[in-house]
Amino acid sequence: MKAITIVKHGSAREAFEVREKNIPQPQSHELLVKVEAFGLNFADVMARKGLYQDAPPLPSVVGYEVVGRIEKLGGEFEGLSVGQRVVAMTRFGGYAEYAVTDARAAVAIPDDMPVGVAAALAVQYSTAWYSAEEMTRLHKGDHVLIQAAAGGVGTALVQIAKRRGCVVYGTAGSDAKLDYLREQGVDYPINYRKQDFYQEVKKLRGEEGIDVAFDSLGGETWKKAYKLLGSGGRIVNYGVAEQVSSGPAIFNTLRVMWKFGLFHPVILTLNSRGIIGVNMLRIADNRPEALKRCIQDVADLVAKGELKPQVAAEFTADQIAEAHEYLEGRKTLGKIVVKWSK
Repeated sequence: MKAITIVKHGSAREAFEVREKNIPQPQSHELLVKVEAFGLNFADVMARKGLYQDAPPLPSVVGYEVVGRIEKLGGEFEGLSVGQRVVAMTRFGGYAEYAVTDARAAVAIPDDMPVGVAAALAVQYSTAWYSAEEMTRLHKGDHVLIQAAAGGVGTALVQIAKRRGCVVYGTAGSDAKLDYLREQGVDYPINYRKQDFYQEVKKLRGEEGIDVAFDSLGGETWKKAYKLLGSGGRIVNYGVAEQVSSGPAIFNTLRVMWKFGLFHPVILTLNSRGIIGVNMLRIADNRPEALKRCIQDVADLVAKGELKPQVAAEFTADQIAEAHEYLEGRKTLGKIVVKWSK
């Protein structure tokens, strides 16, 4: 089979090679998927740059979600059969024509579900659902800040928050993205390149603060969002995108870590605030039943029309560098998907 392989860390134009590899065989708890397409996530960019500590050593095949048909079952699994179309989260290995996954990380989907919509479910919508529905609980009237709200997870969080009746503040980096956020129902779109989101939200909320902040950026941005929390407020962090910038990786990492600041549990208690971290690979490894629940929940809501994943762009496998550059350039409005055939 063909597998898009990271052979060196660095730019998208130099990092990848398509290599021939043996088709993996599923273990007793796994299934094999013939991949129709795979999704891109910002963790892919981090792995390509050598900044993702969970990524396997080079040469490596990354990729955390696939859409395709079950080719082979390692055992008997309720509701799953050979030939069935599924979306699945993969523990790496998604950038290939065949991929194995824990059967509990695969959910059956309709044959007519668009591939980009399906790909959004395994990582982006499940991350958003786990963050907003399992690690915290949104209520009607809650004031919610969503950073990078026009991206894949951001879009999902906006839709989940509006479904709960929340007041949403969403940040993005262009006026075109602000128009997109308005279409998604964001009450207060903020262009972080032109406005200080902290000052904008502070003017609106004053000392009451916000109830929940969702952050994928880290560093100074995270610190500002934390300061906006009111009593009982929670901040959920699921990424450190600010770490991806020019310059030596180690210095970028140290710079971002320093900008987070230092916190003591007593301070959290005195202010009745919570800090929550979400890493869906850890959930997939150690709580696969929770991952299964999340993927199934969002798939059901998409089928009902209550959640509507947006597809930013579709690429073919020979355009993997362009796809990575598009994602890294922060141009996306929704999900990026890479198909093995046109």
